[in-house]
Amino acid sequence: MLNKKSTLAHARHWITQSLSRKRSQITIFIIVGIILVGAIVGFFVYRDSISFGNIPSSIEPAYFEFLSCLEDYSSVGIDLIGFQAGYIDLPKFESGSAYMPFSSQLNFLGNPIPYWYYVSGNNIQREQVPSVNDMDKQLAKFVEGKIVSCNLKKYYYEGFEIEFSGEPKAKVDITDDKVDVSLNMNINFKKGEDSVSVNNHKVSIKSNLGKLYKSAKKIYEHEQKTLFLENYAVDNIRLYTPVDGVELTCSPLIWNTEEVFDRLENAIEGNTLALKTKGGDYSLSQKENKYFIVDVSVDENVQFLNSKKWTKSFEVEPSEGGILISKPVGNQPGLGALGFCYVPYHYVYNVKYPVLIQISEGDELFQFPVAVVVQGNKPRNPLNTSASEIQLPELCNYKNTLVKVNVYDTSLNPIEADISFECLSTKCDIGKATISDGLYEKFPQCVNGYIRATAKGYKDARYLISTTKNGNADIIMDKLYDVDVELKLDGRNYNRDAIITFISDDLSATIVYPNQKSVKLAEGQYEVLVNVYRNSSLKLVGENKKYCVEAPQGGIGGILGLTKEKCFDIQIPDQIISNALAGGGKENYYILESELQNSKTIEIHASSLPAPTTLEQLQDNYVLFEDKGLDIYFK
Repeated sequence: MLNKKSTLAHARHWITQSLSRKRSQITIFIIVGIILVGAIVGFFVYRDSISFGNIPSSIEPAYFEFLSCLEDYSSVGIDLIGFQAGYIDLPKFESGSAYMPFSSQLNFLGNPIPYWYYVSGNNIQREQVPSVNDMDKQLAKFVEGKIVSCNLKKYYYEGFEIEFSGEPKAKVDITDDKVDVSLNMNINFKKGEDSVSVNNHKVSIKSNLGKLYKSAKKIYEHEQKTLFLENYAVDNIRLYTPVDGVELTCSPLIWNTEEVFDRLENAIEGNTLALKTKGGDYSLSQKENKYFIVDVSVDENVQFLNSKKWTKSFEVEPSEGGILISKPVGNQPGLGALGFCYVPYHYVYNVKYPVLIQISEGDELFQFPVAVVVQGNKPRNPLNTSASEIQLPELCNYKNTLVKVNVYDTSLNPIEADISFECLSTKCDIGKATISDGLYEKFPQCVNGYIRATAKGYKDARYLISTTKNGNADIIMDKLYDVDVELKLDGRNYNRDAIITFISDDLSATIVYPNQKSVKLAEGQYEVLVNVYRNSSLKLVGENKKYCVEAPQGGIGGILGLTKEKCFDIQIPDQIISNALAGGGKENYYILESELQNSKTIEIHASSLPAPTTLEQLQDNYVLFEDKGLDIYFK
C-alpha cells in the first residue's frame, strides 16, 4: 500500500503538470490572436502590395481582361464548331455533278456547313464526321490564332507595360458540360514598381458542346444503320406522286413532271420538319402521331430541316418532254373482247436532297447536314465504310485514252457543254467542255462508243467514236427554239383537251393542250401526233365473265405433261368514259432551223372523228386515227 506521504507527493505532481498544460494552452491562444489581429491590420495597411496567385493586385485588372479575352475567343470558337458541324477549318471542298448534285458542303443562309454524309460528284459515298479530339485541336488552333489580337490598349494609357513573347500554344478539353482551355504564352506585365511574368493561362467555359455532339453522333449513327430519312423519302414519293397502279378508264393518265416534283418538294419540306426524336421536345401531344417519331432517344431538342431552295435532284422515268403519260389498254382494235378499259402505270424515281439536323439546348446549337438518296424508288444501301462505291460502273474506273473534244453550234461558235461517254449500257461522266479550251480528258477504251454533249438551250448531241487510241471529236449541237403551238380542228380554233407529241430519233416533246401552248424544238425529222379528246357519256356496263385456261395437272399427270382446264370468274365494274378520242392524226415532217428561227408559231390542222357511243365505235376511232393526216404551217 501507498503511505500517506507518497500519495500526497503524487497528487502534488499531477496538479503541477495540469497547471503547466493550462499555461501552455493559454499562451497558444494568445499567440494565435496576435497573428489574426496583425493580419487584419496588415491587410488594410499593405493591401495595395498584396498579390493573388503571384500577380500583384495593381496588375490584376489587366490580366483579368486578358483572361476575359481568352474566354471570349474560346466561346466564339465553340459557337463556330456547333454551327459548322464540328469544324472551324472546313474540309477540302468537293463539287457535285449533274449525276450527284451534292458538293461536300451545304450552303445554309450563305454559310458552308460540311456534310457528315454525302455522295461525291463521281458517285462515291463519303463521310466526314469529326471526332472530339479533332474538335479539341481545331478550337486550340483557333484560340492560338486569335489570342494575339487581344486588345489591351486601354491599359497602356493607364501606365501599364505589357509584352507578349513566344508563340501561343493552347490545349483544349471538351467535356459534356464545359470546355477547359489552357494556353501557354509568356506575358510580362509592369505598372510602376509592380511587375509579373505569367506563362500559363486557364479558363473554363460552361458549355454543352460535348453533350450536343454525342447526341448528334447518336442520331447520325441511327440514320446510317436504319436509313430512316430515306424510308420517309420513299413514303413521300409513294404518297404524293404517281408510282405504280391501275385505273379503270379509257382516257390516258397525264401528269406534268414540274407539278409532280413541286408537290413532292412541298411534302418533303413539311414532313421533314414534322420529324421528332424521343426525349427533348417530344411532348404528349406529339405521341398521338407516332409516324413522325424517330426511334432514337436524346435529351436535347432536335429539329430536322429541308428547304426547296437547297440543291437537290429529282428524276422520273419514263417521261416524255416533262410529261408522264400512261395510255389505256382495252380501246385499241382487237381488244373489244375485254369489255372494259384500264390504264396501268409504273414510274421510277431517283430523288436526292439534303436534310439539316439541329440539336439544341438553351442558347447552344450543334447542327450537321446529311444527303438523302433514293435510287429506283428504294433507299440507298447503308454505309459500312468511310468511303465506298454506289454501283459505279467498272468501265469508268479505267480511263486511259486521251481525247480532245470541241463543241460548236450550227454556226461553228464554240459553246460550253457537259461531256459524258456511253459504251453499250454504261455511262461515264467525263467533264465539261469550255468555250475557250474545249475538253482534253481521258476516256475509257471502247469500240463504237458515243460521246454525249449536253448544254442548256441545245438538243443533246451524240458522237460515234472508238476510244482505243487517242483522238479528236468535233461535236455540233442544234439549238432549241421556243415555239408557240396553235391547234385547229376542222378549220376552227380548238381550245379543249388534246395531247400533241413531237417524236424524233433523239428528241421527244409532249404538251398537254391547251394548258401548255409552247414547245422546245430543234431541226430534225419528226413524227407529229395529235390526239383530240372530247367529253363523253359512254357507259360500259359491268358484267361477270368466266375465263378458262389450261393448267398442268397435279401429281404424276403433271410430270407427264397432262393439263386440265381451270376457270375463273372475273367481275368487271361499270365504267363511265368521260373523255374519248374524237379527232387528231399524225404526220411526218422535217422541221428546218430556218423555220424555227423565222417563225413564232407552229399551226397544226387536224380533223375530227365521230363521237363514240359504244366501245366498238371507240375502237373504230383508233383505226380511223391511223389514216388521219395533219397539216403543219409555220408562221
